[in-house]
Amino acid sequence: MLFLKENEIRPMNILILGSGGREHAVAWKLSQSSRPLKLFAAPGNPGTASVAINIPVDPLDFNAVKTAVISNKIEMVIVGPESPLVEGISDFFEADPVLSSVHVIGPGRKGAMLEGSKDFAKGFMMRHGIPTAAYETFTAGREKEAQAFLRKMDPPYVLKADGLAAGKGVLIINDYSEAVSELNAILGGRFGTAGSKVVIEQYLSGIELSAFVITDGISYKILPEAKDYKRIGDGDTGKNTGGMGAVSPVPFATPSFMKKVEEKVIIPTVSGLREEGIDYRGFIFFGLMNVAGEPYVIEYNARLGDPETEVMIPRIESDLFGLLEGVAFRDLKDRTLKIHDNTAVTVMMVSEGYPDAYGKGFGITGLDKVPESIVFHAGTKRTEEGLFTSGGRVLAVTSSGITMTEALEKSYRSVSEIHFEGARYRKDIGFDLKFIKR
Repeated sequence: MLFLKENEIRPMNILILGSGGREHAVAWKLSQSSRPLKLFAAPGNPGTASVAINIPVDPLDFNAVKTAVISNKIEMVIVGPESPLVEGISDFFEADPVLSSVHVIGPGRKGAMLEGSKDFAKGFMMRHGIPTAAYETFTAGREKEAQAFLRKMDPPYVLKADGLAAGKGVLIINDYSEAVSELNAILGGRFGTAGSKVVIEQYLSGIELSAFVITDGISYKILPEAKDYKRIGDGDTGKNTGGMGAVSPVPFATPSFMKKVEEKVIIPTVSGLREEGIDYRGFIFFGLMNVAGEPYVIEYNARLGDPETEVMIPRIESDLFGLLEGVAFRDLKDRTLKIHDNTAVTVMMVSEGYPDAYGKGFGITGLDKVPESIVFHAGTKRTEEGLFTSGGRVLAVTSSGITMTEALEKSYRSVSEIHFEGARYRKDIGFDLKFIKR
């Protein structure tokens, strides 16, 4: 592996796997590196195409990824989405003599089980004393036991399909009979093998936030925290989505609270992985609940969140490549992480009907009229005729300001200039945080 020395000018070739707003944000940040980099994205999107070379490769087709890595002399691979990690892309690289010298930013299959199995994650937290909700796991054939467990709990009831379910595997239900019905549906195959186990856990009342670290398996750096908004409708109403917007920093994430997060959650997670012989190199997402000033872990992700990445990355003042190189060299502790004090706000523009059925192929205009914001592409496609929608979450509009109010005003001004048929967005991102003092 040939990494750049300070006196070299040869670009390093880096491949970013994925096609969403998260991958565009990572590519955008890396394009600003002081080090000469040549960026590729697979498959990428029109946003990544502005700073990288898109390669039409499915991240889950590991042999196709291998071909792309070899043909483009890739030296580092950054894995954006969760599925390739859970399927073992890092292990695939490590086991292949041709690919083993390529540094993969993302854990192996064992580490990715923090996200790939809710049951594994809860067991891991229990083993290492990490605060989380009480729970029990059930499989098909144990429906009556699961129903009895539900009866012992106060509503709302929290049901989680064990595996990856495209963001639809977590249900919060107030009615017992409905909870039983949904439990049976999941164990009956609604989410396929992802629902072969169901985790039923205690509902935690509080306010959510997301914390992130980058780790080389030994040390870690805490990245900017964020709060995202999952519900489709204003006032946190309607169905859960992949995320309708995000804010960073989070006013209630005070230094004293974040010290608790580090001591009670981050340190035992990183050390726990090492104790269990899991070589974890990459990002860890901590979905947290602030319960009366105490942090509880709701979930882990084995990668950066989306849309949290789009709001968090612009707040990193340091060179992102330096941190990634620290993971590759295992000297992350010696790398510098500097974070802007400003506030960033992301507003997601989505297609009408999302998160259910929605149309595609609608023309997008106005991106040339939003100088106050960074627009990260999530579900777009470019043809000879122009830019069109191709997904449920279409664009992430991110703005920065000295205050949250300034950042919000910029993002909403920009959103008003961008148009496509059926465009929808929440009009209250960050409003619940406006009057919280940091």
